[in-house]
Amino acid sequence: MDQAHIRNFSIIAHIDHGKSTLADRLLLFAGAIDERKFKNQLLDDMDLERERGITIKASAVRLEYKADDGEKYIFNLIDTPGHVDFSYEVEKSLRACEGALLVVDVTQGVESQTVANNFLAIENNLEILPVINKIDIANIDIDHAKLQLMEILKFNDEHIQSVSAKEGIGIKELFEKIVKFMPAPEGDLEAPLKVLIFDMKYDIYKGIIIYVRVFDGCLKAGMGIRMMNMEKNHKVEEIGVFTPEAVQGKELSAGEVGYITCNIHEPTEVRVGDTITDSARMAEEPFEGYRTLNPLVFCGIYPVNSKDFMSLREAIAKLRLSDPSLVYEPETSQSFGHGFRCGFLGLLHMEIVQERLQREYNLNLVLTTPNVQYKVYTKKEDVIDLECPAQLPDVSSISKIEEPFLTVTILTPVQYMDGVMELAKRKRGIFVSSEFVSDRMRILFDVPLSEVIVDFNDVVKSITRGYGSIDYKFKGYLETNISRLDILINDKMCDAFSCLVHKDHAYNKGLALVTKLKELIPQQLFEVRVQATCDGRIISSARVKSAGKNVTAKCYGGDISRKRKLWERQKEGKKRLKQIGNVEIPQEAFSAALKL
Repeated sequence: MDQAHIRNFSIIAHIDHGKSTLADRLLLFAGAIDERKFKNQLLDDMDLERERGITIKASAVRLEYKADDGEKYIFNLIDTPGHVDFSYEVEKSLRACEGALLVVDVTQGVESQTVANNFLAIENNLEILPVINKIDIANIDIDHAKLQLMEILKFNDEHIQSVSAKEGIGIKELFEKIVKFMPAPEGDLEAPLKVLIFDMKYDIYKGIIIYVRVFDGCLKAGMGIRMMNMEKNHKVEEIGVFTPEAVQGKELSAGEVGYITCNIHEPTEVRVGDTITDSARMAEEPFEGYRTLNPLVFCGIYPVNSKDFMSLREAIAKLRLSDPSLVYEPETSQSFGHGFRCGFLGLLHMEIVQERLQREYNLNLVLTTPNVQYKVYTKKEDVIDLECPAQLPDVSSISKIEEPFLTVTILTPVQYMDGVMELAKRKRGIFVSSEFVSDRMRILFDVPLSEVIVDFNDVVKSITRGYGSIDYKFKGYLETNISRLDILINDKMCDAFSCLVHKDHAYNKGLALVTKLKELIPQQLFEVRVQATCDGRIISSARVKSAGKNVTAKCYGGDISRKRKLWERQKEGKKRLKQIGNVEIPQEAFSAALKL
């Protein structure tokens, strides 16, 4: 394929600005699908993506377009997620492209993730084409959205495209603009083969399907290849492109995007960001690869049935193929036995991983309370990276504890500024700066990660009536005052509910947990006592009354001593049960603890 007729680009935007709808419309216009097969979120092939109405995984697809000049062009389009928890997916996709469509909802304007994605594209040296979407909505101000793009992101008026992805308005003009504006890939067909792995997924029949972008040389079916970082040789079994269905081909030349399979079934043998080269004629240097992301949220994942541990291990390894931002290591809990300590980029990321493990691999799982990673400095001058509350050393041996902080950028209309400021202070935020950006305020706060991950975004949306948006990046560690909150059930510690909290919030969190558990723990044949302890003190307590059983129901009259004998035997039985019995805690109790 002539490189001058290839265009590789991603669609990037803030969440809910219409990326997936625009991708669907581009596919329909280019004839990759017909009207009969057309449906919303066509590239989002996970049930979870459709149910939630969000993109979780980036999707690559190849389109053919005949331009006004009569020439045929190949478009390799990658649709990306918008939520900040999946920004790694965006970063992976941008490395395989020369350009990006930056989509902006005309009713919302430029939002925080729009700005973040714009800078991410600039860092990857991409040509950015701004696209204003949803122009079919009545009484909208397109000029105002254009002004924001020009003032905040410094775009030229002549490059800004206006479309309605839903109605198909302006799609033809957008295709022509992509042909003229987006650069063609630059690659040397005669140079040694150099290919970037930018994504993967597991197929039960073919093994690992590897998504690739060819930068130099030509990749052919049947050729011997070498993974330069993993230092392993393989043979290409199948090669092809997505249109959006997988179509088998014979080769991929410089500038093209497609997939290969090499009959690899072991997830540890291949890595996203690795460089593929010809084993007979190797490239000199591999690509730099992707940066390693540090997880922000940690929690334990355990199978409800301990026999499912090996299945869980296999499932997590396969899931990590398509999600390299997931980090995990084996862990053992007193309450649940063997499981994994997993690291995520946020709570939504954690929810999605849990749902995918349960749906795609039919696992029944329990998750412990999520925690962030703290740094504990001991008096012996050791530094402990604390991810699990159980690892917290004795208070007397601790010199200081530091917790992770984020620099949070909030874009909000001016009238909601006071409410946003109040929220940030309530979340222990430290004010950094504020400035006018076009007709909005941009406010910067340093906020503890533990306060941001739970409901910060939802509350900002609520205060600003949907017009506010947040973006965050990791700042570093600052000193804090943290304690461990434990839940005792009948004087026995349940480590699944243990969490690290700021001392100012320990009482409220303990009270909320105990109250919720009292509601959710079903009545047993003996009384259950639920207590919250912090720093050696019981700060909250509640009792779940025992279930009554009428042991004398079978007695019709007769001597009272017979009934007394039965009551005494019941009392002895309950006492023995209390000594050896385990309290039954339903899954809802663990879910409720996560939400608190």
